Amino acid sequence: MRPALSPSRAGDFMQCPLLYRFRVVDRLPEEPSAAAARGTLVHSVLERLFDAPAAERTVEAAIALVAPQWAALLEQEPELATLIGEEGTDEQTWFGDAAELVRRWFALEDPTRLEPAERELYVEADVDGLTLRGYIDRLDEAPGDLLRVVDYKTGRSPSELFEAKALFQMKFYALVLWRTRGVVPNMLQLVYLGNSEIVRYLPDERDLLATERKVKAVWAAIERAARTGDWRPHRSKLCDWCSHQALCPEFGGTPPPLPPDALGVALDPQRAGAASPADD
Repeated sequence: MRPALSPSRAGDFMQCPLLYRFRVVDRLPEEPSAAAARGTLVHSVLERLFDAPAAERTVEAAIALVAPQWAALLEQEPELATLIGEEGTDEQTWFGDAAELVRRWFALEDPTRLEPAERELYVEADVDGLTLRGYIDRLDEAPGDLLRVVDYKTGRSPSELFEAKALFQMKFYALVLWRTRGVVPNMLQLVYLGNSEIVRYLPDERDLLATERKVKAVWAAIERAARTGDWRPHRSKLCDWCSHQALCPEFGGTPPPLPPDALGVALDPQRAGAASPADD
């Protein structure tokens, strides 16, 4: 089977090879968080708002989508209902926080002046036998083959220490678009609703060639780890948000034994290339 890699799984390995193993090989469960559920809800609202004619894309219309979109999410994942109140807030406050994130978006972008070419766009490209795949929140097009890749983040814009991770994801998408359309996107735009900030980056071919080399190197490192069984942990500040500290040697834990089919599972394109809308 042709190998595949998504930006999420590549990011896992770059952050910590053991995290990649826990998620891809062992498939250890991770409890969903209220913040992640709220992020998925906000992504859904911002996607659906563009179903309406431009003049009807108002703050009020977007807020009115919060409840029905949450109901739609619960139909797919009923367990999400238990997350309300997880942060010590009642239902009204939880939905109010989601609505506030939506309001902040209107202060950053005007949806009445936008006509996205694509929303939640699945993209896939072959790079020397490695399939790269993922979902783009929004793709804007303008005459002259101008492309803008937009990604919504419901958290705060990161410090310089963590900014590279977010930009890698965007460059990954830009690389896939370049390889499939022959056009380098002229802008990568990260919209951070947590603190109402937009981060823009203008890529060029040199950037994307470097990203391509990096992606190939990451996959080669994943293959080596899979063949040797050496999934060593990498300690960083991101460990504070890891669900698997109890099993991590860096925190005195012991990982479970590798399954007999660990090699095949680690390189399985359905797992290594797993991607979903509103991922990351």
